Parts: sequence; C-alpha cells; structure tokens
Amino acid sequence: MSPHSDSGPIRGRGTDERPTGRFERLHYEPCEDADDVDPNIPGEQRRPSPPTELYRDDSRSILAYNDSPDVGFEVSINPYRGCEHGCVYCYARPTHEYLGLSAGLDFETKIFVKEKAPEMLRRELASPRWKPCVIALSGVTDPYQPAERSLRLTRRCLETLLEFRNPVAIITKSRLVTRDVDILRELARFDAAAVFVSVTTLRPELQRVLEPRAASPSTRLAAIETLSQAGVPVGVLVAPVLPALNDHEIPAILQAAARSGAREAGYVLLRLPHGLAPLFEDWLSHHFPDRKEKVLARIRDLRGGRLNDPRFGARMRGEGPFAEQIRGLFDVACRNAGLGRKQLNLSTSHFRNPAGRQLTLFDDA
Repeated sequence: MSPHSDSGPIRGRGTDERPTGRFERLHYEPCEDADDVDPNIPGEQRRPSPPTELYRDDSRSILAYNDSPDVGFEVSINPYRGCEHGCVYCYARPTHEYLGLSAGLDFETKIFVKEKAPEMLRRELASPRWKPCVIALSGVTDPYQPAERSLRLTRRCLETLLEFRNPVAIITKSRLVTRDVDILRELARFDAAAVFVSVTTLRPELQRVLEPRAASPSTRLAAIETLSQAGVPVGVLVAPVLPALNDHEIPAILQAAARSGAREAGYVLLRLPHGLAPLFEDWLSHHFPDRKEKVLARIRDLRGGRLNDPRFGARMRGEGPFAEQIRGLFDVACRNAGLGRKQLNLSTSHFRNPAGRQLTLFDDA
C-alpha cells in the first residue's frame, strides 16, 4: 500500500489507492510535487476521476464452480471482471491482482468484458454433460454494473437461461435488473428465477462514500418493489454488515425491504481478504477517522483478533459474542418484518434442451 495521500479520495471512486498486487515483484510509487498542489482546493475537486476502461476478456469458459459450504450455490456466471460500482468493501477486489493489476483503483476503472458469455453459456447448457442446477449471476462482481446498460451481456445470458429453463439466482445492487423483468417473470413461471437485492444502508450519505457508483438506497427498494409486483421472487441481502457502521441499521433495512415486497433475507459479515484490509483502513481514515479504531477493533473481535478469517464456516458470519449479537439481531428483525431466511427454492424440473441432443455431437467434438 502506498503511503496515505493528503489529497484525499477521488470523487465518484471507492479508493484513490493503487497498491501493488501480491504477485508483483516491482513496486511503482507515484510522487506528487507539492509545488503543483493548491492546498486551498479540496482534494476531491482537484483530482478528476480517471475514466473507466473496458477490455476484452477472452476466457474460454463461462461457468465457475465452487465447493464452498458458505455461499449457497455451486455454479456461477460472471460476465464482467472488475466492477465500476467502486464498493470499497468488495471482497472481489483482490482478484484483479491475478491480472497484474491493483485491487484498488484498477479494480473499479479497468473492467474486463466476456463478450462471448452468452454463446459459451449456451454451449454449456446444450452439452449432454450438463446437469441442471441453479446458476448464480453473479458470484463475484455485479452483473448489472454500468457497462451492462449498453453491452447487455447479462440480459443475453438470461435469454439463454430462459431458452433452456435453467434456474438462476441473481445478486445485485442495481435497479437495472428491472429492465429484464420480462425475462425474469417468464422464468419465474417455471420456479426458475430469484433476485436478491443488496441493501447495505438506508443513509444516502453513507452509501455515497461506501458504494460511490451504485444505486441509492431508495432506488434499490424501488427495484425490490418492481420485481415483487411482477411476480418475481425477491429477497434482500444486508451485505456486508460493517461493525460500528451499519449493523444498527439491520432492523430498519429489513422492515423497508419487506414493505417493498421482499420475501426472504440474508446477511454477510464484512470480509477483508488479502490486500483489501489496508484499502479499507485507508477509507476509514478518509471518511470516519473518529470511528476508525472502533470499527477495526470490532472486526478483530469477530475474527479472532485478525482483520480477516478465511475459514469455511466462519468467514461469512464471524465468531464470538459480537457475532452472536449480530446473528440474534438479524433473526429477531426477520421475524418482526415477516421475512424468511435466504431460502428461495428454485426448480430444475422444467429444464429442456430446445435444440435436441444432436446439437451437442458437434459442440463436444
């Protein structure tokens, strides 16, 4: 991590840092000439936001498999690598280090696009080796980030899933998901669609610095309402729960989501894998310096004295008295709001291969 910058965060971005990836041998340290900086101009105003750049991702497969007992799905699709929403807490940030890039600013400004995602998905579903199961869209980055408005890769993947009637569970914090309500409504007729909308806070002032390019809290609640009214099963995720920042909002978030039409709810505790911890510490220094030590102390209480615990069974919920307190608060708030726990059941019984099995003879050759 580069030393803390006096210039402050960049407006519209989750972080201004470009820490060297854990796989890189060389470190580049940019220098700012003090003579070129006017101290009377706030850092956010004198530092323009770098543009978002899109790159072609030539991955040869689209389905990602996992055997984690924590995430609730075994197969996922990620049409995009990196995410412009800029959520400072995103556990996926360190994945950019596999590309020789930074988990910081690079993750939210250099987005890799899997242009052939729909075609690869269709080939997978048409294969005789495919065993129908729920596919998560997506397991890492948001499938409805800004690039999706024009690229429409997520929509085309949904069209393919509808063609095969393969069930899909969507996780997003974008109202753009309502654009595809026509496909989701049709999938829902076959018990093959569910959407979970992430609502981290109801306070716009916190959301703007926590998730700078994501939808506002009221917009996410509106998305829940639109989906619910269309007959699409929809739930809410309080994800992540940030100790001493948003944990006290859990009851209010669940009540608001239930009023909007959510049926189920879940939560995930803040995770800070690899280089994400120093990024989050830097963010606290900029935005909540008076609360920084309290937040970090609470996280350590949940993580056995560390800022991250990668163990299955503990990484999503934490351990210890404070973890039990959060779990109890969530359970009571769910009951009071009339929400079930995250268990929207989807069916594979309507799966079909519309092209017939002969199609796959050449696909598999």
